[in-house]
Amino acid sequence: MAGLRRWLDGMPERWIPPTGRDLASPYRFLFWLTRSQSRRITLGAVLGICWMVGLTIPPWVLSRAVDKGLVARDTPALIEWALVLLAVTVLNALLGIARHRTMTKIRMDAAFRSVRATVWHTSRLGASLSRRMTAGEVVTVGISDVYTVAQALTVTGPGVGGVVAYAVVAVVLFTISPLLAAVVLAGVPLLAIAVGPFLQRIERTGSTYRAHQGSLTTRLVDVLAGLRVLNGLGGKTYVAQRYERESQSLVGHGYRVAGPSSWVGALSTGLPALFLAAVVWLSARMAATDAITIGDVVAVYGYVAVLVIPVASLIEGGGDLARARVAGQRIIDLLNLPVAHGDNARTRISNGPLADPESGVIVRPGLLTALVAANPAEAIAVIERLGNVGTNAVTWAGIPIDSVDREEFRRRLVVADNDAEVFAGTVRDVVAGRLDADDDRIRTALRVAVAEDVVEALPDGLDTAIAAGGTDLSGGQRQRIRLARAVYAEPDVLLAVDPTSALDANTEAAVVDRVREARSDTTTVITTTSPLVLDRADEVIVLQDGKLSAASTHAALLRSDPYYRDLISRAQDDE
Repeated sequence: MAGLRRWLDGMPERWIPPTGRDLASPYRFLFWLTRSQSRRITLGAVLGICWMVGLTIPPWVLSRAVDKGLVARDTPALIEWALVLLAVTVLNALLGIARHRTMTKIRMDAAFRSVRATVWHTSRLGASLSRRMTAGEVVTVGISDVYTVAQALTVTGPGVGGVVAYAVVAVVLFTISPLLAAVVLAGVPLLAIAVGPFLQRIERTGSTYRAHQGSLTTRLVDVLAGLRVLNGLGGKTYVAQRYERESQSLVGHGYRVAGPSSWVGALSTGLPALFLAAVVWLSARMAATDAITIGDVVAVYGYVAVLVIPVASLIEGGGDLARARVAGQRIIDLLNLPVAHGDNARTRISNGPLADPESGVIVRPGLLTALVAANPAEAIAVIERLGNVGTNAVTWAGIPIDSVDREEFRRRLVVADNDAEVFAGTVRDVVAGRLDADDDRIRTALRVAVAEDVVEALPDGLDTAIAAGGTDLSGGQRQRIRLARAVYAEPDVLLAVDPTSALDANTEAAVVDRVREARSDTTTVITTTSPLVLDRADEVIVLQDGKLSAASTHAALLRSDPYYRDLISRAQDDE
């Protein structure tokens, strides 16, 4: 038996991501979680059935003890049946422990499998995720929804066992009295009619609550990220009051969810109790007319009392499924966000121009190119399309980037976003990123980004730990560390979003000079309106209303393009 349990429970350590069919609906996603650990689910169902059915045995044993021991005044028989009752009780306790252990593992596996699926997909989405789903929504999916969905898998154990136990009790009662069996069987539809409307309300109110919860979590993430700025501006009190108002609004939505949920909990306890009273009253009436024996009355009471557990499990399982449907929809909404290009693309590319048909921008290889726009969002949009953040028609050396091998593309082209995350770790780990750390190359990258002084000022140099988000660094220091990380990757194409905006003029000039020297044989694109950077660029591309307006050197554009002159003049005045 122990060997069989180990075989059923022994799940191989492998993970296969969900397919499109698995993400068609919340229930399809639940089925994927079930299928992914089928042997453990099988064990949980078997243990749930054995435990639930085992609960019906003590009433039968007790009825035998009454009829054959107490009524017959047979002491040996009474002791014999008492010992059988003890053995059955101990066995049920062991089955209950095994069932609970297995169901806990099922829920944990489902939660971690869901978390892994979301982490896997968010890594594939890359920088596009923040523009398609809020940070609070992602956080809520990871810390709340996955566990709500995992809880619903409890129905595969006690839920399945409850159905079987209900059927077994009905059959046993039929042998005592067909009337009692009919009453028991009629109870299930009545319970469904009573509980069904509340489950539907849980789904409706749960969706609204979940949407507000994600929005409030997003605001909390934003507040924590900008707490230092809020302190400086004196706006912390205002933001705290606003958060409190929205939090109280969420509490109101929570009460609307709690209402039907509390009714489901109350009905899961109260209805079986009323049901028990009705059946016991009926069986007592039948015993008074000698239709059944006193032992049968004891057995009927025991059977129906035992039914409280499976009926409560079925009602709670219905509530879990209703909540899982809401949470599961949020998870599959995230997992269904389209990735920029497929994992199966295997096209190889050589060095060549990057072309964005939407804006008309063409980035020539081997140059330091500056991208200028009166509205910075227009330049950032071009960078995102060139970096394949979202589906677009950009080509590289004449080849659509959607068809380029993903690993090759991410290795050869890097988007250095000014808001890119700085993860907690040593300076060495932060600069190396996903690549193997090489101290000589790291120091070279830091020199190119004019970040040597940042590291020299730290107590342990490259071994100094940096806090998550780089909160223990100044804005300029974080910017240079981010640039060093991008330079360390040595991409063929580096697309940098305003990488010098937080630097003073001398440092900015040094950064551009060193980047140009270090990347003389590769392609670098920088969005900027700084004359210091523009003057050092090989080519300046001007955008007007998101479209290519002009392309030349900084000096030539100042002489020939009035729009460019006005744009640079306004940018200098703003500074």
